[in-house]
Amino acid sequence: MVERQLRRRGISDERVLAAMGRVPRELFVPPEVRELAYEDGALPIGFGQTISQPYIVGMICSLLSLAGPEQVLDVGTGSGYQAAVLAELAADVTTIERVPELVGQARAALAAAGYERVDVRLGDGSLGVPEKAPFDGIAVAAAAPRIPDQLYDQLGTGGRLVLPKGSRWGQDLVLVVKTGEGPVERRSVPCRFVPLLGEEGFRGPG
Repeated sequence: MVERQLRRRGISDERVLAAMGRVPRELFVPPEVRELAYEDGALPIGFGQTISQPYIVGMICSLLSLAGPEQVLDVGTGSGYQAAVLAELAADVTTIERVPELVGQARAALAAAGYERVDVRLGDGSLGVPEKAPFDGIAVAAAAPRIPDQLYDQLGTGGRLVLPKGSRWGQDLVLVVKTGEGPVERRSVPCRFVPLLGEEGFRGPG
């Protein structure tokens, strides 16, 4: 997976490549699709949600440019896989998910994989976790129509926010850096994520 899907497609951050080589992705997918765990595609995890394809997880983590001591927020826990990769890259990881059943499943998978220190929260991910701010990095694994103000406000100066921005049917992966002069935004690759539902995301599942 690391060589064929990540390195060959341009992901060059060696810390990210090593992290994704260490995380047992098969522990984060349902048993019925476990044989596809390392294929380059998103997989269903129930409740209308998916685990992102490895390439996109690698791209998100690379854009965050983590060095090790950072505090990171992962929005849209889903299976918990991206939170596990982030836990290999940063000192403190908090992840938030709106579906209660997925919160339970993610906690179990993270514990089974050895990432019990990840703080898994139930709530509206579009509002972040303000009591733990400021964050050095925020990774959003659901599509938003715009940059959520609450998430941007929870970044420290110089912090990086990565999210899919666009419509429900297609987005660009966007890097937003918080500067003293305001947000600096850069588009990366086209992508397609499930919608970020909540107060600062899309308002309904339709």
